[in-house]
Amino acid sequence: MTNPLLDTSSLPRFDEIQPEHVLPAIKQVIADNRAKLDELLGSDVQPDIDAFVAPVEHMDHELGRVWSPVSHLQSVLGSTDWRDAYKQALPILTDYGTELSQNVELQRAYAEVGKRLPDDASAESRSAVEHALRDFHLAGVDLEKSAKDRFKAIMQELADVQATFEHNVVDASDAWSLHITDPDNLLGLPDMTIARAAEDAKEKSLDGWLLSLDYPTYDAVLKHADSSDLREALYRGWVTRGSELGKDPKWDNSENIERILALRHEAANLVGFNNFAEYSLATKMADTPEQVISFLRDLSAHSHSAAERELAELTGFAGTHIEAWDTAYWLEKFKQEKFSVSNEELRAYFPVATVKNGLFDLASQLYGVALSPDESVTAWHEDVRYYNVHQDGEVLGGFYTDLFARNGKRAGAWIDECVTRQQLNGFLAKPVGYLVCNFQPPDEQGVSLLTHDEVVTLFHEFGHMLHHLLTRIGFPSVSGINGVPWDAVELPSQFMENFAWNFDVLTRCSSHYQFNRPLPRELFDKLHNSRHAGAALAMQRQIELGLFDFRIHAEYEPDAPVPVLDTLDEVRTEVALIKHPDINRLPHAFSHIFAGGYAAGYYSYKWAEVLAADAFGAFEEAGIFDADTAERFREEILEVGGSREIMQAYVAFRGREPTIDALLRQAGIERS
Repeated sequence: MTNPLLDTSSLPRFDEIQPEHVLPAIKQVIADNRAKLDELLGSDVQPDIDAFVAPVEHMDHELGRVWSPVSHLQSVLGSTDWRDAYKQALPILTDYGTELSQNVELQRAYAEVGKRLPDDASAESRSAVEHALRDFHLAGVDLEKSAKDRFKAIMQELADVQATFEHNVVDASDAWSLHITDPDNLLGLPDMTIARAAEDAKEKSLDGWLLSLDYPTYDAVLKHADSSDLREALYRGWVTRGSELGKDPKWDNSENIERILALRHEAANLVGFNNFAEYSLATKMADTPEQVISFLRDLSAHSHSAAERELAELTGFAGTHIEAWDTAYWLEKFKQEKFSVSNEELRAYFPVATVKNGLFDLASQLYGVALSPDESVTAWHEDVRYYNVHQDGEVLGGFYTDLFARNGKRAGAWIDECVTRQQLNGFLAKPVGYLVCNFQPPDEQGVSLLTHDEVVTLFHEFGHMLHHLLTRIGFPSVSGINGVPWDAVELPSQFMENFAWNFDVLTRCSSHYQFNRPLPRELFDKLHNSRHAGAALAMQRQIELGLFDFRIHAEYEPDAPVPVLDTLDEVRTEVALIKHPDINRLPHAFSHIFAGGYAAGYYSYKWAEVLAADAFGAFEEAGIFDADTAERFREEILEVGGSREIMQAYVAFRGREPTIDALLRQAGIERS
């Protein structure tokens, strides 16, 4: 075998995979799959789970294993070759996916399997069939040929435009920098930020300091820079990325946004939905657009007065009008003044390695798993580490961590699947994932310190990873995070965030980088007391993003599309208290909805946060480390994947449906 991408017998051979391997590998796997599918559909054997569904799932699984490293590498490496290979393969993959989902013979075979499922069929096999039949309809299997062809063309173009959107955001971010020569401009900034800026300037043969637009730098400047001008400069760079106001018009996403919305709306119309918001909800917990809008506005109504009080208190503390680039700075100062706590004081206690080890200890205590590094596994960058996850002598799976920011790497934090769990017809593939963040890179002494917000982020992503790794489902289509409604997939991640606010947990996750002491109780109490500072404003911000996303998809009119910035202004007038300047181009870098999986689904963060807060309440009632509660959460939520209706699974864990009360209480908001 000469193409390492085609070797799915083990983990991806990242030390050997090259961009030129992508197209041949994708074409070969798809050709093999088409031949196998023709053979299956041409067989005289009555289709059933073992003889038909399992082989189809296995074909998809093999293609996923080949495509996963490609998709991953183009998002974490600053390589035009990898991007080009990705974009060349994307239409081939998209065409094949649409071809499968519009295959009438395949749909009929699944329908036949569904009719013949015995009463005692497993929940996972039943769900695999039901989800497939739903997805056939959503892909236009029932359409006439011309409409099918149009749907396929839409999917092709969408894949390309969405990839271009994301690449524009990354390129615009990487191209921006600010050269500083006066040290007074850096007053207030953390030492690590200043040291990194000095190193970046040195690499460019410049005097002074060079500030980049990666998130750790942006966040540090907005929270800590005493210079309002410096904060404004970074803010302007950040909110104009990917727009006509950015560094270079070639990265302007304005036309991409318009095209993405038009294509999504047309696709939804083709398969019988009034708009893409309705289409999106076909695979979510929420039933109607009205239900989503009502949920967000109800949450806003409960938190609006509290947010007004927070802003008034913050403005009074600042003694001046607060601009959008001032909010984080004055909130940090307010926390220091009122609670005697600062991010920088806390950061000293959170070396990334210590946090990671403490997080792994927590997983071990809750779920009985052990996590151990495996240095024999090859990776794509020297910062990447690999860990095996095992229990009672059995390896359950593994995952890579890639935690530090660098040029060319997609911003934000996420997990993705490398290998999805599969156990069918005697074949077992154990789950493997990627956990990616963009923390401050280690300094010359190899030290990288996290803010508490970043600790929460790591806990969040690890919650997703546990969902992926601890599944017991054998059908890949409903294993782990697959098949889980998008507005529930954030439940395990947001649930895990709560542990990052527990003293016993933070004690094991902390060790002062100089004095080797865990976070003292006094400092934790200050942190905990500050938890609610700005919580209602943060709630309104998330509601703003959710409403904007949902409205632009629900209200889209192809004959007279409303500019997205106009809708954003309306939403901000309704719910936002922090006023943004006219230069703000939030949509142009909003990759979650224009390049990721959150289109008409960003509300999911708040929806799932209700579930997560309510679920964590069970641990608070029984004891934060209660073994029975943890085992029940694992069995009813983490292990079942998409094999069970999520509300049924939740009620099986909690004993009742959730309410928003726990979320409001967690945010320190009195229910109005």
